[in-house]
Amino acid sequence: MFKHAQLESVKAWIGDPAHGALPLHVRVQRAIRQLILDGALEVGRPLPASRALAKSLGVSRDTVESAYSQLHAEGFIERRVGSGTFVSERVQRLPGRGKPRGMSVDGKATPRLSQRGRAMFNGGGVRDFLAPRPFAPGVPETRSFPLQTWERLERQVLKEYGTLALLHSPPQGMEPLRRAIADYVNLERGARATPDRVLVLTSSQQALTLCATVLLDAGDRIFIEDPVYHGARKAFDAAGLECVPVPLDEDGLRVDRLLEASDAPGEAPGAVFLTPSHQFPTGAKLALDRRLAIIEWARLRQGWIIEDDYDSEFHYASKPTACVQGLDPHERTIYIGTFTKSLFPGLRIGYMVLPPPLVAPMTVARTLLDGHSAPIPQLTLARFIDGGHFGAHVRTMRAVYAERRDVLARLVRQHLADFVEARVPAGGMQMPCLFIRDIPEREAVASAHRAGIDLLGLTGLYMSSNHKAGFLMGFAAHAPHELDAAVKRLAHVLGALCR
Repeated sequence: MFKHAQLESVKAWIGDPAHGALPLHVRVQRAIRQLILDGALEVGRPLPASRALAKSLGVSRDTVESAYSQLHAEGFIERRVGSGTFVSERVQRLPGRGKPRGMSVDGKATPRLSQRGRAMFNGGGVRDFLAPRPFAPGVPETRSFPLQTWERLERQVLKEYGTLALLHSPPQGMEPLRRAIADYVNLERGARATPDRVLVLTSSQQALTLCATVLLDAGDRIFIEDPVYHGARKAFDAAGLECVPVPLDEDGLRVDRLLEASDAPGEAPGAVFLTPSHQFPTGAKLALDRRLAIIEWARLRQGWIIEDDYDSEFHYASKPTACVQGLDPHERTIYIGTFTKSLFPGLRIGYMVLPPPLVAPMTVARTLLDGHSAPIPQLTLARFIDGGHFGAHVRTMRAVYAERRDVLARLVRQHLADFVEARVPAGGMQMPCLFIRDIPEREAVASAHRAGIDLLGLTGLYMSSNHKAGFLMGFAAHAPHELDAAVKRLAHVLGALCR
């Protein structure tokens, strides 16, 4: 018979709301199975008769019989005519039997991981801000998205393609979308793209992972901006690359320091990672002479330029500078773009414009990650771009975001001037703020999070220690009255830390 603790364990499992969607007999069966797996029910141990267990649990005998039948079919119990029901001897061979859940067979709390696995795990991954809480950076306004237009275009796709739209996409992406992307970046970003050079992906993060693993070997050096986009650095660290920080000034990456750092004789060509149109997180724009110098650096070294053009659509003071890829006649530049910020995060479509020799290797490598992107959103997005809806939406949101940036700058001056100095950006979706008082950055970010506010601390974006503490404040996803309320709440949080 069950001991009292075992019976109570079964009752708790059955009554757990997390298991409420399961039929009752399945809950009984899995509760008993878990006792066996955990070693709480020993091999050969008799189980209660179905009638007795049903009475103890307050369920029907048929429910217990169904649970016992399934356990017998799976080999967990034996049913002997005239003798009763017993825990099967087969469970002695179950690996890890008797170990606490979450423990490996040798009793260690964590499994053995590869060096790459440990780097990814210890790096913490890249945590997207899933809910648009105040000041989460990089989160667009989705409430104004033209859903009716998108739905109409999606219906057109389904009507035209029928069940063909339900099949796999080519791993390089659907041709209509590759063509639309090439036309767009050529016109708006001054790129040199053709449909056959575009690789459609699920995100810019996937593009960074591909660059890190396809272009470079573990131990190779990659030169990165300091500070740098955290998703890029984590992708490079996980691939085992040596990240070499290059400082910035108001004109972007210091090319003189890049040349100094890469002057070691006989080393591998390497690569440099840039956000030249709107540096993350400082907002600096890479000057033209430096762009040309980096292109020459890549030519001489036969290295690669990885250009992340993550939010170039949103510029407020003047037209954006042409992308580096369009200036590079030697085709050493990989251009990365995404629709996550310009449209909506749930779309999950990014892309790369590749030098011709890299198209096949990158496409093959992509098949080892997720195979392809979903065809229906690709085809819908192609029509959204070709029909002029994408351009119209970007122009609308550019005006909206410019207003929200100005509102946030005013609110920071009005309510946070005792704590931070805002660096009002000429573009993008977030505003850097630097502490002017001795406020612990990590504690400020944590306290703000508890108050319903998401900030991204600046310190973790630097490899060097020569910087000021502070945080990024995203302003795109919230209306002026929402920004006002959130800034006042943040002022209260920072004020409490200064008392």
